[in-house]
Amino acid sequence: MSSTATNSAPRWEAQRGFDQLGRPLHDVTFTVVDLETTGGSAAAGSMITEIGAVKVRGGEILGEFQTLVNPHSEIPAFIAVLTGITNTMVASSPPIESALPAFLEFAQGTVLVAHNAPFDVGFLKHFAAEQGRDWPRFEVVDTAKLARRVITRDDAPNCKLSSLATLFGASTTPNHRALADARATVDVLHGLMERLGGLGVQTLEELQGFSARVSTAQRRKRHLAEPLPHAPGVYLFRDDQGRVLYIGTSRDLRTRVRSYFTASETRSRMGEMINLAERVDAIECATTLEAQVRELRLIGEHKPRYNRRSRFPEKMHFIKVTREPWPRLSMVRRVTDDGADYLGPFSSRGSAERSLTALHEAFPIRQCSDRLSRTSRQTPCALGEMGRCLSPCDGSVSEETYSALVDRVIDAVHRRPDEVIAASTTRMLRLAEDERFEEAGVHRDRLAAFLRAASRTQRLTGLSGCPELVAAQREKDGRWAVHIVRYGRLAAAGRIPAGADARIYVDQLRASAETVLTGPGPVPAASAEESELILRWLESDGIRLVDVDGTWASPIGGATRHLAVHDAVEQSRRDLVPFDERRSLTPVHRPAR
Repeated sequence: MSSTATNSAPRWEAQRGFDQLGRPLHDVTFTVVDLETTGGSAAAGSMITEIGAVKVRGGEILGEFQTLVNPHSEIPAFIAVLTGITNTMVASSPPIESALPAFLEFAQGTVLVAHNAPFDVGFLKHFAAEQGRDWPRFEVVDTAKLARRVITRDDAPNCKLSSLATLFGASTTPNHRALADARATVDVLHGLMERLGGLGVQTLEELQGFSARVSTAQRRKRHLAEPLPHAPGVYLFRDDQGRVLYIGTSRDLRTRVRSYFTASETRSRMGEMINLAERVDAIECATTLEAQVRELRLIGEHKPRYNRRSRFPEKMHFIKVTREPWPRLSMVRRVTDDGADYLGPFSSRGSAERSLTALHEAFPIRQCSDRLSRTSRQTPCALGEMGRCLSPCDGSVSEETYSALVDRVIDAVHRRPDEVIAASTTRMLRLAEDERFEEAGVHRDRLAAFLRAASRTQRLTGLSGCPELVAAQREKDGRWAVHIVRYGRLAAAGRIPAGADARIYVDQLRASAETVLTGPGPVPAASAEESELILRWLESDGIRLVDVDGTWASPIGGATRHLAVHDAVEQSRRDLVPFDERRSLTPVHRPAR
């Protein structure tokens, strides 16, 4: 067993000029490894007979590792002919129980490289598990996989190590001995990196994510990312007319935008967008939350054709408890300053309808759309005759009784959903007893839609009722990120400079924050999606409330505490339904027996 350090001159200089994006390849230490074995499967009993490895960084060889391994079994004759390793050669060699720890020590803290890595790394992992050793969390680069993405038939007849060694003029000829093959793989790795460097691949992350599906034309546009900063913010792709094509956000603007041209961005829509892009604008933000909020606002403003979500924040639905002598529940598209109570917003009409049905099944509030006077006298509808409506239209119910019913509906929306839960649960149990499970599932989905909407309403109402809320969070670099929230809208964001007086900085940030006016409804000053982003940040670990003007609260008995079981059901349905079949499942009703 031998391990040596060398100081040979760098062969690969093409990567010396890489800028600092992610982990530059010339700064990454690789351990290129190759194994010789008695067969093709460790699980089937094949053993390792030789380990060879070369440690390299920036084209410079740092050390080599080589050992024969006693497999404690006969080496098949055809393997001995192929590798030249005989039973006599390995008889006095260390067993894998000694060789593997020595190799792991040699490779510690590096990125493993192998030609057909699943084979070599798979053998090493297998014997580590047999010995009860924890496998180090090595990152792995497979030169065979990489070559298949880069090398064409015009370059080489195939992507075998011998063919690639010839293509790149390797200084060592592969000969089915571990160290020689590892040395040849080093030259292949450097040759592939030189080719990929011309395509803009400059970091380990870009190397691992490289895909041939990113066209040459797209790669030629990687210069669009060069002026962008390494900072959190929002990026906007624009066409030759200045129109916004796509908006995104990242903790590192330059690295993220560059990945569209050089790495694993293979979505067909994004490829089409990149072909049209002629410019990328960036808005640097003080914090990640500010970047996420700005992204939402810009998508809503520009409605870029290649963004799928958040383009139409104005397309919302609400359920309104109307203000009239005999109130009812009505689906509306916007909130007005009329003093009414609202449930929502809903992002789809379907979820609003399911929630509305759940409320109607729990409360006998009228469902007709007629305008009824206090002294209305009409023939009751079918729902009234069935006992599912108190029938204010025929004068059979007093205003006091009906008002009490409306108060219960409002209480279920804003404070305690217990009556809706009880009504839906009773129906589900009855249907389940009759083995009408599909119908029971319909009621479950209605209840879930209502609970999610009620939870959203209660959480957003609590935040939007605060004239001002100031909160801070210590970030990884030790500095504090501060956000000013007014009526549920982000009014200012900043990071306290090192050594600055925190109180003075916060006061200055408050003085410069956006003036926000309150309005009607549960989300008066921002889109629901923006306020929910803010809420998720406020509810994350490590948040400190600096100041609160008003009351920020949610009801203890509110809808949120009931959501866990419904979220679990939804997740299990997603896990069970194949991805390509994942749509809204249409229930098939079983006829009653």
